[in-house]
Amino acid sequence: MTTGPRNLILTGGIGHPFDDAAPALGGVLGEAGIRSTVTDDIEGGLAALEGGAFDLLTVYALRWGMLGSEKYAPHRERWAFSLSAAGRERLSGFVTGGGGLLGLHTALICFDDWPEWRDLLGGAWVWGRSAHPPRGPVTLRPTAASHPVTAGLLPFTVTDEAYGDFDLAPGVEPLATVQAEGGTAWPALWARSVGDGRVVADTLGHDRATLEHPAHRQILTRAALWACRRL
Repeated sequence: MTTGPRNLILTGGIGHPFDDAAPALGGVLGEAGIRSTVTDDIEGGLAALEGGAFDLLTVYALRWGMLGSEKYAPHRERWAFSLSAAGRERLSGFVTGGGGLLGLHTALICFDDWPEWRDLLGGAWVWGRSAHPPRGPVTLRPTAASHPVTAGLLPFTVTDEAYGDFDLAPGVEPLATVQAEGGTAWPALWARSVGDGRVVADTLGHDRATLEHPAHRQILTRAALWACRRL
């Protein structure tokens, strides 16, 4: 009997309700037959990729070094993170070797001392430059690019954070932009091949309500299926 794709969700961090939202994400993807395992043990999760147990890796976390600002001092012991050399090799090897990668929302901020993360995911936060206005109504609009993830997609508005002024890797072609009221439109969704693997990045996803928005659900399920070659 054919089984659905297996997905590993790496999560955890500050300022976002990951404890509620990550399982909700697993539920959304489950409707497309994708079985998800959720963990906030980043290194342990990446070690579990070995052996072919998973088809898809989802990074839905806020794990970075937390250096340069004392406002993060109360959180450093629990959440500050630097991906080990072994973890970097496992993550990169999984994707370039043919696995799928789905990076959501704060994935752009993760692993900030690993420059290659931008090239793998397709984009990365730049401290001192990247920013977002306060969470509020934002509108996602598809671009003219043709792709199965956005086929037939219409603009929609949801309460979220519109990330902007981050770095895109060379050759990234946005499939959609996001814009806060009165703000600038920034790339919000892209999909591409990296080595033998497929990568989708989606900068929306602050909380359960955003993940479960009907139009965003469609994007998420399509993105996951495309990344693990089921679409």
